[in-house]
Amino acid sequence: MRDLRIALLPTAVVMVTLLAGGCANTAKGVKTDAEKNTEKVVAGAETVDVKSALIADGRVDASNINVDTSASTKTVVLKGTVKTAEQKAIAEKIAQQHAKGYTINNTLTVAP
Repeated sequence: MRDLRIALLPTAVVMVTLLAGGCANTAKGVKTDAEKNTEKVVAGAETVDVKSALIADGRVDASNINVDTSASTKTVVLKGTVKTAEQKAIAEKIAQQHAKGYTINNTLTVAP
């Protein structure tokens, strides 16, 4: 019996090492997932802030404006249509005011 335990000892050591490595990888994976989720939440908050500000501002018809935000690239993208070039410029200024530190990519189309 003692010989069997001695023979199985290297196998047990390998198993413990693999399991410990798996736990470390799992912990790294959880951290990575948490960081990605945090980025999504931050981006979502910026999207809501900008869209809410556009809706609240009476100078811009925001009904056809879509706001997309990437926290990893710190970019806010304005998509859709507005009725005038002035509304397009105002929408960009509003986005800049409410997404400080973000680059604004204004792809709005003017369609009277």
